[in-house]
Formats: sequence, structure tokens, C-alpha cells
Amino acid sequence: MSYILFDTHTHFDVPDFDHDREQLAHAAKAVGVERLILIGFVQSRFQDLLRSQQFLNQLQDVPKSYLAPGLHPFYIEQHQTTHLADLESLLKTEDCVAIGEIGLDTFLQQHKQPNLFQKQQDFFAAQLELAQQFDKPVLLHIRKAHAETLALLKRQQFKLGGIAHAFSGGIEEAKAFIKLGFKIGVTGQITNPNAKKLHAVVQAIGAEHLVLETDCPDMTPLCCQSSTEHRTRNTPVNLPYVLEGLAQSLQLDGNLLAAQLWQNSLDTLRLSA
Repeated sequence: MSYILFDTHTHFDVPDFDHDREQLAHAAKAVGVERLILIGFVQSRFQDLLRSQQFLNQLQDVPKSYLAPGLHPFYIEQHQTTHLADLESLLKTEDCVAIGEIGLDTFLQQHKQPNLFQKQQDFFAAQLELAQQFDKPVLLHIRKAHAETLALLKRQQFKLGGIAHAFSGGIEEAKAFIKLGFKIGVTGQITNPNAKKLHAVVQAIGAEHLVLETDCPDMTPLCCQSSTEHRTRNTPVNLPYVLEGLAQSLQLDGNLLAAQLWQNSLDTLRLSA
């Protein structure tokens, strides 16, 4: 079974892949992954992100790679104002498809502290302004901060949409993001029958609002986890399992679903086929 797939969220540039990136890229293409996005999270990795993209795009028979640099809320302690200037210069000099991953995250107790949460909001707002300036969609990271993220998007009057990555909110929150022009990103979590909230969300909103992602090296589909003791590295090669898990949840034909998700990805990222 071969599909046409777009991995809308990868960290395929990180050191986990330094020893076999090329082989994995060929293997991903062989299972139908035609395109993937390399996503930023800290300024210190921007040059590696760019290098990985250039390396991948000079290979034959691999997915086409796109850049989406950004400053991730989870690493807020590391971010400095100068990093926003570095992000801006990357957007000026490189062909970037989006800004990501950006957003709000109060998963850790320390990030709920008013000063750190305020810093997260300041960096999120600044990056939304850059997205507006460069006319780019955004790839959102949201953990335990859906209401605050929606409020900030509305306050900024952000209209360029993007993807709410690895969505962990409820049905009403998903609908609120869709209303603001966002697609909902589905990871390998969908292969877990116990991820009841996620199954309820995708079934309530339907295929036209969804896109696929691996979030590699994290979020490994259940079927690809070889051990409970060790984190099993996720790779873009596993994207068909995400599609199949979603097809099962939605009770849709895999090929029809793949075609819809491919189009959704192109639409939200404003890319041509």
C-alpha cells in the first residue's frame, strides 16, 4: 500500500538522526512520504536546521524538506530577545514555509510562574508579529494552555492560520482553532485506543480539518514501540502508521483519507502540488 504523505512536523535535524538520516530519508520516500517540515525550537539549532534541510534537498529519492524556524515555549528560559532578531534574519534570507514551533506550555510547574509565563506570551506574540510581517502560517505547540493560546491569537488578530500540532485539547477547543484557520495535527497518539480524547476530537471535526505528523523522534506510534523501558526513536518512516490509525478511527479508506490530508497540508502551508 503506497500513499502520498506530508509529515508536517519533524525534528529530523536533531542529533538522534545524525548517523542514519540519509537512509531514513530514502526509506520515508519509499513508503510514500513526499514532503516533510523541519521545525525549529531553539536559536542554537537554527544553523543545524538549515544544514539538515540543505543536505536532504540535495539528495535524490527523498522527501522534499521545508524550513519552519521558531522559538519553542518549553525552552523559554533559553530564549533571549536577540534570538528573535536571528529568527527574523533567517526568515529574510531563507525560504521558510512557516514559523514554528511556537505557542504556550504550562506542563511544568515552573512555567506557570507569572514571570516565565509572561515571557512565553511575549515571545509567542513577537513571533506572531513576525509571521504577520512575513505572511507565514504558524505551527503551534500548546500544552495545558489552550484558552490562553486562543486568547492571544485573537488579541493579535492573527489570520494566517497554520497547524495546532500534536493536538491535546478537547472538541470545542479544536473547533475554536479551526475557526481561526488552523488545521489540527495528528501524531502517532492516534494509534493508541486509550487516547480517547483525541479519537473523540478527530471524529467530531472530520478529515477536512486534519493533517498528519510524526513529531519524530518523539510520539512513536504504539505499533513501533519496541520496549516500555526505553524510548523508541520515532522517524518519518512511521507516518503511514499514523495515517492507518487515523483511517481506523474515522472509519475511512486509507487512500481517500491520504488524498484529503495531502490537500489539507498544501492548503494550510500555501504550497502547490
